[in-house]
Amino acid sequence: MKYRTLPNTDVAVSEVGFGLWTTSTGWWGEKSDDDAVSLLHEALDIGITTFDAADTYGNGRSEEQLAKAFAGRREQVVYATKFGYDWYHHAGERKGQNEIEQDFSPAFVRYALEQSLRRLNTDYIDVWQMHNARMEQVKDGTLIALLDELRAEGKIRTWGVSLGPAIGWLWEGVEAARVNAPVVQMIWNMLEQFPGDQMVEAANAFATDTAYFVRVPHSSGMLEGKYTAETVFPPTDHRSHRPRQWLINGIKKVETLRFLEEPGRTLGQAAIQWLLAEPRVMTVLPNIYDAEQLREFAAAPDTPRLTTQELATIAELRATNFGAGPEQMRYKGTMDAPTDPSIPAHA
Repeated sequence: MKYRTLPNTDVAVSEVGFGLWTTSTGWWGEKSDDDAVSLLHEALDIGITTFDAADTYGNGRSEEQLAKAFAGRREQVVYATKFGYDWYHHAGERKGQNEIEQDFSPAFVRYALEQSLRRLNTDYIDVWQMHNARMEQVKDGTLIALLDELRAEGKIRTWGVSLGPAIGWLWEGVEAARVNAPVVQMIWNMLEQFPGDQMVEAANAFATDTAYFVRVPHSSGMLEGKYTAETVFPPTDHRSHRPRQWLINGIKKVETLRFLEEPGRTLGQAAIQWLLAEPRVMTVLPNIYDAEQLREFAAAPDTPRLTTQELATIAELRATNFGAGPEQMRYKGTMDAPTDPSIPAHA
């Protein structure tokens, strides 16, 4: 494992992190807390130190899993979690893509922080992120001042903005770079390069220090390279609700990327290396739901980096939609865009 230090902090994050939406939300099938703790223990044992949760994942469950897993080892791990959804008063069933109420008022923000600290059994959070922030929050000087105040109090070490399709996305990401948000979390991968490319370009243009946490690096598993036309997802798996064309088009695209596989590097590892080629990317958060995936992805930083020629070939393929024909998706460059923050591909 390799590590990168967030700009203007002493927070060192592992190049591969672990997102707890797979262990706490049920969208990849139900997992017991004991199963989650076992995976988290193995993750730390093999060098993953960065764990991304949210207070709303499982209504506090992801944070409680971290506390259970790392009791007595808090100093060895980096906790990134999120705030902004008032699930305390709106925690009923979430139907379809309906979003629960958000609250970024100073009183609620402080309340949410204290609750997260309690569940995590810690007195500080390393990276505290606005969950699915809109432009209103990204530009809210009062909210940013409060986060800086909490950092000065030692309750958080740094803060960030977590963005998702149709819930604050391209222009929110550009604005986050303009205001020099320390961290932006976004979806970005070889098959879904928009609007991640534009966000990073904005940070470079503004010459700010904004760094990136990247989730869904395998395009909901597509870039692991294991799907076939016969793949069937269990009813409890969120991917079972996607149109079949998503699967067929994705398989066609993946075949054009098989050149990235080589002895000592899987396609899934190459997908992570593509992201790590960008210096502003601090950690990659693959969807991990079993020990085999955990070991494969954790080993990615130690596999061969992508060459200049490989990166250029990927760029050429992107220009032709990886041989799959004109893009048919609702949102340019994205595979889908649900609006419910509980949907894990965009959680």
